[in-house]
Amino acid sequence: MATPKSLVFHLYKHWAVIENLTRLSREQPTFEEGQVLSVITRHLQPTDDQEAATVLRSLSSADVLQRLSRTDDLQLNPLVLEFVRGLTREHELGLSAVLKARVEAIRHATSQLSESIEQQDTDQMRRGASALSELFRHISQQLDQDRHAILELAEKAKASDAAMPIERRYRAVLDAYDQYVEPMNQMMDSGLGGTFYPHLEAAERVLDVAVENLLVRGTLYSHRLQLRQVAYQVKELRRLGRVVARQCADTLLPLREEARQHNQLSAAISELLGQVRKQGLRRALHPRRAGARLPVWRRERRSRVHLGDEIRALMADARHFVPQEQHFPEVLVGDPSDQLAWVDESALRKALAEALPVPDLMRWLQQHYGDLPDAELLRLYYDLVREPHWAPVIQADCVAAELQQVRVTYHPHRLGDAAGDGEKELHDDA
Repeated sequence: MATPKSLVFHLYKHWAVIENLTRLSREQPTFEEGQVLSVITRHLQPTDDQEAATVLRSLSSADVLQRLSRTDDLQLNPLVLEFVRGLTREHELGLSAVLKARVEAIRHATSQLSESIEQQDTDQMRRGASALSELFRHISQQLDQDRHAILELAEKAKASDAAMPIERRYRAVLDAYDQYVEPMNQMMDSGLGGTFYPHLEAAERVLDVAVENLLVRGTLYSHRLQLRQVAYQVKELRRLGRVVARQCADTLLPLREEARQHNQLSAAISELLGQVRKQGLRRALHPRRAGARLPVWRRERRSRVHLGDEIRALMADARHFVPQEQHFPEVLVGDPSDQLAWVDESALRKALAEALPVPDLMRWLQQHYGDLPDAELLRLYYDLVREPHWAPVIQADCVAAELQQVRVTYHPHRLGDAAGDGEKELHDDA
């Protein structure tokens, strides 16, 4: 058996050959001597065949390559294979059952740690923390390797020949989703059916209690640091599990749905072609035939109306609206003309009736109610000329009047007695 130092040296010296053999081991687990020699010749370019054979013998003597019993075939050392795959991200997809067993082992190690806390056994606490740390390390390593393996499966499926049947093209993807991603999603469910997060949360709580216990008892700082580092590991593992599960599902789910849609489309087309072959095109696709709507290949889009972000922001502000208190002043400050003017209109109409006939209503209002604001004066003018019992008559000449703030150009209205002058039609072009 070769020494580890010699094995590592040959890994450094013949890395290109070992990396190529590791990649080829995905397709064939064992190699013949001729295959290994061809790989050595392609990468090292020796001067003759004897030099390639010398390299092969050195790899065999260093235990990088191992000969199988009862045959002359060669295989890579399993430790070397695992090491090189880990460095080159060439791992095979692991088993969800192995991951589940390691998660269940966390529960057992957590219970042992809890018992050691009750018994105040420091050595047992350290052994339990070491067991948890080893489990966390194995689970993190497997999650990272499985993530890269799933990404490689998806890349191979996308890069394969498009003319290949989609069932063969995505077979590995569908198997990986059914045998790994779906069980892993069930295991990492944060509800009552999951086991990953509840066990990690329990381990985290027990580790925190153990650190506090050691701090109260005044044990060595190195012991407390060991348990604290294991607690950091479980926090990082919870984050890694969530990220890996989401990334694996996001990678494989679109390919899985594409394969399913293609299978439904193929089935629908086959069924329709069979009906056309048996009944003819017109009878198979007759519009009055029940269920004559074309099957899966016609995709229907459903539109939904939803509120935009601006409306949501306005509604959120309205729900939290608090009215501001406005303190009204005791004394109004400003121009008196801007204040609301109160007019006794009954007295005004009585005075106007006594002053009839009035040749110009605007002049009369200015003379008797000139202190009113311009808007109030104009309102009274238009209200009075629209009352027919005053017998208003519009004049042909245009005149101008200076009010308090504005200058008005208008055709004056003459008001007369209804009994004396008679009623005339009003033409208001003010």
